[in-house]
Parts: sequence; C-alpha cells; structure tokens
Amino acid sequence: MSLSTQQGDEDDNNILVAKVDNARNISNILKAIHFRDTATVFASSNGLKVTVEESKCVQANAFIQAGVFQEYTIRQDSATFKVNLTVLLECLTIFGSSSAPGMNTALKMCYAGYGSPLQLLLEEGGVLTDCSIKTMEPDEMLDFGFSSANVENKVIMKSECLREAWSELDMTSEVLQILMSPDKPYFRLSTFGYAGSIHADYPKDSDMVESFQCEQTQTNRYKLSLLKPSVKALSLSCKISIRTDHRGFLSLQYMVRNEDGQVSFVEYYCCPDEEVEE
Repeated sequence: MSLSTQQGDEDDNNILVAKVDNARNISNILKAIHFRDTATVFASSNGLKVTVEESKCVQANAFIQAGVFQEYTIRQDSATFKVNLTVLLECLTIFGSSSAPGMNTALKMCYAGYGSPLQLLLEEGGVLTDCSIKTMEPDEMLDFGFSSANVENKVIMKSECLREAWSELDMTSEVLQILMSPDKPYFRLSTFGYAGSIHADYPKDSDMVESFQCEQTQTNRYKLSLLKPSVKALSLSCKISIRTDHRGFLSLQYMVRNEDGQVSFVEYYCCPDEEVEE
C-alpha cells in the first residue's frame, strides 16, 4: 500500500495519526449519523467518538474503536475538535462510494492539535489525493444523563424486524409511541397518522428478540422527526438495543459490522415528547 511509505517526519508533529486500509469502514459509520453538517470528534486511546446533535433533543454518537484502524496513534490523553461532516464524507468518498472488486481506498488521517486542519491522505490504485479540512472550536455537548443504573426497560433485537416495522408504520404521524411492559403486548411501536393508529407488536419470546428485560410498564412518545435520522443506522446494523430510563429518555444502540467483520456502534439518545395539557 502506497500510504505505508507516506510516513515522513510530519507524523511526529501530529497528536493523532490513524490509518485504515478501507476508508468505507469509516465513511459508512459516519453516514449513519449524518443529519447535520457539523460534528464533534473526540479522540482518545480507545478510538474516535463522533457526535452530532439536533435541537437539544437528540444526540447521535458513532464509536469507531482503535482496533478498526490498522494503525492508530494518539500522543495525548484526548483531542476534541469540530469539523464539517458533509465535507469530511465527500473527501472520504472522493474515489466513489463503492470501489471495484478487490480495490479499496486506503486512508491516513492526521491532526496536529488545536487550530490545525484535519489532514486526509487517500490512495486507490496508485492514485493519491490529499485533503485539508478546517477544524473549529468544539461546542459543549449535551449530557443526557443516561446511566445504565437508571435503565428500567431494555430490548435487544435483530435489526431486520425493526426495518420491517419502519416500513409499515405511518410516517405522517408526528410521534412514535414505544410501549414496554412485563405483560402483553410486551413491546409495541405505534404511530397515529392519516391512516389511523398503526401498531407493531413483538412478543418477548420472538425469534427476533434476543433479550427482553422489563421491570415496569412504560409508554413514551418521541417526535418522529427526531428519530427519522436513526433509520440510516438501522439500515446498516445487524442488532439494536432499545433502552429507556426512569425519565422516559430513549437510547437506541446499533451494532454495525463493517466489510472486514469488525464491529462499531452507533448510539442515538432522544428525549421524550412533552405533551402539554390544554
């Protein structure tokens, strides 16, 4: 791979250097959270966490573990910067989003620290392209205070059945209602649109349900417009964990397996829709 020879002394000046043989393993996971132009990147020894937020009501995180990269070096405890996600994705797919069989786009990503651009070097079939993307001051991220200790209900299921449900629910509805209960119907998704009320039920002993932990009956509504971006993650994932805490806050965690069989995670947090009594 030509990038392996692109070492240079400049690596010593960077606090973050990451190399991967297949850039699609990075671009695909970032596409799953691409519903805003900008994203905040948090780099640590564990890998990269890329965060996108909307209206202080929904937050999406893509976790790309250090093991996904062939080389991953960070020279300080952590680094945080904001970047234009649309531009980043355009650069990552500069050779096209799908390569010829046996042909991958290799990527080297470098960041020299506060105020420095994010440098990308991409190579495919002997052709090298370098991109420099301006970084910005990171915003303060929302803290949804979602703690595993406060999770009241949790369902882990295969993504394919939820993809079917999304296609059957009425997208003219303003909200998606999620019911979890120790008793029937156990797990129900409901919409209330032009077609009337539509329900999708999943019994806890269904082949599609891998784990069902429900302590008490909980019914919460979430703005469908806030959840629609998560369909991108759903389409890529093989499993999904759906959790709610005592406040009704929702966590959707998607397990995404890349072309090399490695696992990354995408997580969406969403606050419940506050219904105001007239």
